[in-house]
Amino acid sequence: MEQLLELSYALDTFYFLMSGALVMWMAAGFSMLEAGMVRAKNTAEILTKNISLFAIACIAYMLVGYNIMYPAEAVSQYWPGISFLLGADNTTEAVTAGGDDAPYYSGMSDFFFQVVFVATAMSIVSGAVAERMKLWAFLTFALVFTAFIYPLQGFWKWGGGFLQESGFSDFAGSGVVHMCGAAAALAGVLLLGARRGKYGADGSVKPMPGANMPLATLGTFILWMGWFGFNGGSELKISNVEEANAVALIFVNTNLAAAGGVVAALLTVRLIWGKADLTMALNGALAGLVAITAEPLTPTPLLATLFGGLGGVLVVFSIITLDRLKLDDPVGAISVHGVVGILGLLLVPLTNTDANFGSQLLGIAAIFGWTFFASLILWGLLKGIVGIRVSEQEEYEGVDLSECGIEAYPEFTKPGI
Repeated sequence: MEQLLELSYALDTFYFLMSGALVMWMAAGFSMLEAGMVRAKNTAEILTKNISLFAIACIAYMLVGYNIMYPAEAVSQYWPGISFLLGADNTTEAVTAGGDDAPYYSGMSDFFFQVVFVATAMSIVSGAVAERMKLWAFLTFALVFTAFIYPLQGFWKWGGGFLQESGFSDFAGSGVVHMCGAAAALAGVLLLGARRGKYGADGSVKPMPGANMPLATLGTFILWMGWFGFNGGSELKISNVEEANAVALIFVNTNLAAAGGVVAALLTVRLIWGKADLTMALNGALAGLVAITAEPLTPTPLLATLFGGLGGVLVVFSIITLDRLKLDDPVGAISVHGVVGILGLLLVPLTNTDANFGSQLLGIAAIFGWTFFASLILWGLLKGIVGIRVSEQEEYEGVDLSECGIEAYPEFTKPGI
């Protein structure tokens, strides 16, 4: 019996770690997607932001964030308290003792899996504020967001806080990760303003095409692949027949939701504009993935495809609407992760009988409200103290030069392009 427990522990820990590695690979996906969707003169800076925010997230979450999100003993259902550094890992005796309270995977594997989720949420912010934000203001925000803002709302759901007690359901993070990141991004975009020349005085929208669509497409495929770890790993276990079957269904539903999002987005833009649009197809795939993340286990594969399709349709209209409102989001992050994240949470009760719309709406309001207003205050402080936007001349020349002193495409980049 003891050997079986140890084997199960080892298998579940290995699965958890490999799922975390897949989610870490999503950092490369966000980097490539964003690098492809911005103009050439801003590429090196967006890549610098992505690798830096990942490193900052890992350190900040290790120092304080993880213990806020998963406290040993919370002060209340609303406030977990603050403690520092990671605690001791599980002991062999605790594992082999068995029983309901015995850990079935390493505590360190749980930290690794959770920390890459934090970085994912912060990556969402990066694309939305691209091409005009000061690098060091962004990185300062990343430090506070990953150490305090994200972990607190994560505690409310996944750490046993009041949202968990209320019945709020969010399997892998349509709200806790994606809507949270989008809320922080929206707050930043509101204070930052649009890129110069993006909107005309008459309300017209000037397209600002990205520099590298092959790179953006590669990034989307990397994210699609990484999402199997994102959703599949959130099952937390694979060492028995029931759990293995659940993981397999999650993989299938995740894949089909993305496929449904692509097809639906393509058909939608065909009806609107009479032609295909690659950027909308890419965002359609991501929207389908976000839509299924709140509940990838209870839908049938056909329903998962339809849910992803709803996300694909919604993201097209959301991107168009935000442009009309002059909310400049170069990569569509607020629409993909925020608007469709809300959709995903509201779809949960349609297939999961343990969920209800009242609890889902409470979760949406709590996560969005906390993240948006905390982020708005933090962005506001940064704007008042150090400034968050580069100068008009620096924006014209490209933030690669002003913020990084290096260009991604030095042979081809010209000021103003």
